[in-house]
Amino acid sequence: MDIAIVGAGAAAVGLLDTLAATAHSPGTITVFEPSPHLWRGRPYGPDLDAVLVNAPPALMSIRHWDFGHYAAWLGPRGAVHLDERLGRPLVPRALYGEYLAHTAETALAALCGDGRRVRVVTCRVTGATRSGPRWSLRTEDGRAHEADHVALCVGGGTPRDHYGLDGAPGYVDDPYPLARTLERVPPGSDVLVIGSGLTAVDVVVSLAARGHTGPITLLSRSGVLPHVWQRPAGHRPRHMTAERVAALHQERGSVTLDDLVGLLRAELAEAGEAFEELEADLLATGTDDPARRLRSQLAAVDDPRVGRRVLQETAHSVGPYAWRLLPEPDRVRLRRHFRLATSVASPMVPVNAATLTRLLDAGQLSLVAGVRKIEAADGVFRVHGDDGERGFDAVVNAVNPPPRAIPRAAGPLVSALVADGAAELHPDGGLVPADPRLHVVGDLAGGGSFITSSIAGTAAQAARAAHTIVTAG
Repeated sequence: MDIAIVGAGAAAVGLLDTLAATAHSPGTITVFEPSPHLWRGRPYGPDLDAVLVNAPPALMSIRHWDFGHYAAWLGPRGAVHLDERLGRPLVPRALYGEYLAHTAETALAALCGDGRRVRVVTCRVTGATRSGPRWSLRTEDGRAHEADHVALCVGGGTPRDHYGLDGAPGYVDDPYPLARTLERVPPGSDVLVIGSGLTAVDVVVSLAARGHTGPITLLSRSGVLPHVWQRPAGHRPRHMTAERVAALHQERGSVTLDDLVGLLRAELAEAGEAFEELEADLLATGTDDPARRLRSQLAAVDDPRVGRRVLQETAHSVGPYAWRLLPEPDRVRLRRHFRLATSVASPMVPVNAATLTRLLDAGQLSLVAGVRKIEAADGVFRVHGDDGERGFDAVVNAVNPPPRAIPRAAGPLVSALVADGAAELHPDGGLVPADPRLHVVGDLAGGGSFITSSIAGTAAQAARAAHTIVTAG
């Protein structure tokens, strides 16, 4: 059996790791990746040490069935990168990239030892067609490559240029890697960062680490910053679980948002907490002053209440499954709280929250909303908003791409698969295979919720895809 894996980021690593543990039949595995940074993907390539992994080790294992896999690889190095507030190591993303590369290389060695032929093709795949039971993939050099199964592991999208600034001097369209892009930002310049999510936090923290002395402004339509991780409390959900959701579905034939709220209520009641208190705190996110809220959350890192911790965990562990069972009106209700949901599900680490707080207190960092237009002219970026006009020397686009967005580089391949009838574009974004020999792993997988896939979610998808491939033969 011949397998083609398009892309060599975290999703491909999870797939290879599971294949190495389950596949024992001969055949060829071909990985297609034009980037020189194999196995790291866009987020985990070489970069500044200030750019940290945004979650504790237990949530970053690329081996689905082994939550301690990453922590074990990290070993004594974890103590060097301990976040004292979180009580867990938070390493530079480049170091996490080394973990992914080590896991991939170990898997490849095991596959070769079992008789598999493994090769890496450093070309982009631009098209794919079916011919009988086989696939034919075309690469940009004009060559054709045959396979029985194709796995798309192409990663997530890239930031959108909402204000049409592409090509303007002083504009950074895609901030990663920050070690390279921030070299173009003079240390005393007045910088506008578009966005207020985790990417924007990375930009601000990295500017501070490089000794930036000029003012930094976060521009956000919502004015909402990510929540702050709390120290793990060891609580394991008993009610808000995939098993309980599945039981409700089997019992009633459907699962509603009210059902999920009921499970959360039961979870909190068992812990001696009130759902209404958590609900009120969450809904205040959109109206509270962001700086004040950031300070209060940083002060609550050790808060013993489990409510927000349960939401953060189950948003990724239960959410993707429950989302597919919800009726469309309930999905619409949840989408109205998109910014709140992403803020809770993808929090910032305490050390970064402390840096933002310091910059806010010093008056170097500010947050603005209500911007209508940004224009680039005569080397200055003019921002037109509710409070008038203001000029900036540089603009960094840190808008998080929408979940299920198609990466630009994968556009031709996705178009070819849709044209061939092998896949369909999902109305809410992403790609849905129409052929059992096609597998989509990672954030491109259509039909998921509006929350971007986590490493844990990607690892679970990769494990399922690997088992499906091995079972199908």
